Amino acid sequence: MKKKSWIFYIVVLFVGALIGSALGEVVAYLIPAGVVKQFFLKSATASFGPGTMNIIILTITFGFSIKVNIMGIIGILIAAYALRWMD
Repeated sequence: MKKKSWIFYIVVLFVGALIGSALGEVVAYLIPAGVVKQFFLKSATASFGPGTMNIIILTITFGFSIKVNIMGIIGILIAAYALRWMD
């Protein structure tokens, strides 16, 4: 059994969050207004930036933002559980 790199684990967890968040948005779109819809639409947002680096011929802007909802957290947990079964 070959040991996986930490980048592999981060990518799998990121994909789990991405799929879970997308499913949460779809579920929230399909269900009628009410408490359940508010539950699926509730999300936490973290951001960094924007930071700008300006050199004479080039300007680069850095920024990062992540938005995770309840289904995204469930997706992360499912991806973490699935990591146990991957070779």
